[in-house]
Amino acid sequence: MLTTATPESAGQEEQTVGREDLLRAGTYALLGNLLSAPPDTAMLNRLRAAETEDSGQDPLAVAWAALALSANASQVGAIDDEFHQLFIGLGRGELVPYASWYMTGFLMERPLGELRRDLLELGIERNESVREPEDHAAALCQIMALLIGDPAYSRAQEHAFYKRHIEPWMSRFFTDLESAKGAVFYQMVGRLGRHFIDLEEQSQGMSV
Repeated sequence: MLTTATPESAGQEEQTVGREDLLRAGTYALLGNLLSAPPDTAMLNRLRAAETEDSGQDPLAVAWAALALSANASQVGAIDDEFHQLFIGLGRGELVPYASWYMTGFLMERPLGELRRDLLELGIERNESVREPEDHAAALCQIMALLIGDPAYSRAQEHAFYKRHIEPWMSRFFTDLESAKGAVFYQMVGRLGRHFIDLEEQSQGMSV
């Protein structure tokens, strides 16, 4: 959804992105992709073929396994219909996946203005071909994937962005997606997102 300019930290000593952070970035990227558009055949096949370890009692691992099972039981056309019912609809979908809506009850409000200011400071630019405001859940997940996966950005920048733009509302959104009447495949996306954000909240609480 967004393109990037050179971050202010460029030219400074870059950090190494560890395996755990690459996995976190990959999860944010997947969630961002699934929330921006319904999966095509190639993505659905990748989800179907995803290797899942013995989940045991780990809620996040169970959610990954459930998403893979749902992908195996779903067809592209049905998921496309589901996506439009949930997020687009006739005038409005069942869910409104914007930070401003969840935080104020209205679209295009203060959280969007604060987000735009922070993106400017981070050197992240809007892709002008995208119509949705930048506080869409998909865009925010994609931004988190960038901040985690690009060593030019610091842990402090990632943490500050999470605390301001993810923590106040994203868990509620995924909970609503998991329980949405029109959700079948996306129920599992919501479950994965909810457990992932729960884990993120613990991790971010121990960050700088």
